[in-house]
Amino acid sequence: MEEALVNWSRAQFALTAMYHWIFVPLTLGLSFIIAFMETIYVRTGDAEWKRITKFWMTLFGINFAIGVATGIILEFEFGTNWSNYSWFVGDIFGAPLAIEGILAFFMESTFIAVMFFGWNKVSKKFHLLSTWLVAVGANLSALWILVANAWMQNPVGTRFNPDTARNEMTNFWDVLFSPVAINKFLHTVQSGFVLASVFVIGISAWYLMKKREERLAKRSMLVAGIFGLVMSVLLIVSGDMSARLMAKYQPVKFAAMENLYEGQTNAPLVAVGLLRSSPDQEEHKKEDFILKIEIPNFLSYMAFLDANAYVPGIKDLIHGNPERGIISTAEKIEKGKIAVAALKSYKDARKAGDTAAADSSLALVNAHYSYFGYGFLQDEHEAIPPIQLTFYSFRIMVGLGFLFVLLFATTLYLLRKKKMHGQKWFGLTAICMIPLAYLATQMGWIVAEVGRQPWVIQDLMPTRAAVSQINTSAVQLTFVLFAITFTILLIAEIRIMVKQIHKGPKEGGTK
Repeated sequence: MEEALVNWSRAQFALTAMYHWIFVPLTLGLSFIIAFMETIYVRTGDAEWKRITKFWMTLFGINFAIGVATGIILEFEFGTNWSNYSWFVGDIFGAPLAIEGILAFFMESTFIAVMFFGWNKVSKKFHLLSTWLVAVGANLSALWILVANAWMQNPVGTRFNPDTARNEMTNFWDVLFSPVAINKFLHTVQSGFVLASVFVIGISAWYLMKKREERLAKRSMLVAGIFGLVMSVLLIVSGDMSARLMAKYQPVKFAAMENLYEGQTNAPLVAVGLLRSSPDQEEHKKEDFILKIEIPNFLSYMAFLDANAYVPGIKDLIHGNPERGIISTAEKIEKGKIAVAALKSYKDARKAGDTAAADSSLALVNAHYSYFGYGFLQDEHEAIPPIQLTFYSFRIMVGLGFLFVLLFATTLYLLRKKKMHGQKWFGLTAICMIPLAYLATQMGWIVAEVGRQPWVIQDLMPTRAAVSQINTSAVQLTFVLFAITFTILLIAEIRIMVKQIHKGPKEGGTK
């Protein structure tokens, strides 16, 4: 497979996914914040809460519409750019996407019309129900997409059919309720909840600085502060579980994320570190620390809930460590090549009608299939993901996550003490937190996706084997077109959002 085609296909998918993820987390979180606000309105009968709900609902609608457009393009790319992948696992990957389209998307589409246009046309309770169903529907859409992604990180509940050379689902519930899928969903949507809470606090802080819509701002901050604080704490919990699952199912990603080259017991966690490439980086892809601040024993505990546990490093996982029961990547590549060659022999024997030869080849396929994807790797060091990008992305994400906890706690403290007025430093800080929240969510996806390279499906299909056989120039052209289109859409959303925020609630402001 031409290297340029693989790289450009990856770049185009990354471009589309990252632009799409700019819109999605705000939709996930803002939908629930709106539902909470409308619930307070229905319970109290206070018309001010209705004004607040409708204002944030308008911003939600702007974001939702543009997010749908990028999501549709993203799904089409599986067929255009990644047809080998779609063939290999279409039976598994297609099921969650189909459910997402039929159940969640139609659920959103049906009730979003009532949510936006049903004011004073349906009862308060039915309108509230519609708002909640939109929130649930939006997050159900995310569920099915994330289940599919989690399966790529940890393929379960399937069997390989050698006659069709495709993977087939054997247990839908194993796919849906795998620990990786559950944790992936919780951690991802919680990050969206945190981002939306930061967004609401930042916009509200701007109103307070301008001495406009003060009741709206303070009430919005209260809802977003409570919601954001709870979700940010839960986000830390689910993130901790993500690390444990990564150490179990994707140990190379875990080692790369920590730049752990030599495995060790009582492994410390590098809280802060600067990297530089080792002189033998080209051969071993080793990164050295210029400086680092460590937390003793914490990495071992984070990975295995045991401060004395042994955490394998990149050297163990690539070159093997027989004492720890870790086979080398070179051995995995050898086993994978046996499986690939045996599959071809099986097909040839079946075609020739040689049952004995077919049975013998099939036994080899089954014996080595867990290493099937390694048969497409050209070198053992190819199994090491980009270390610096993974290492820094993880620390940016975690550092900002704890910063958001501080933001929510400070927001609630100032509201409770009635000291929000005149706090220009807080207003500027809250506004600056909005782009940082988007940065944090993007860093999370970089850790998840770049960190598992070279795999598109862990251990079963490397990225190079998943790409469609198309002209590289066609991918380059569409990359440029998508980049221009998505940038225009993003600029349009920002301009519309800013205009709407400056305009404020339709019915005028009250203090």
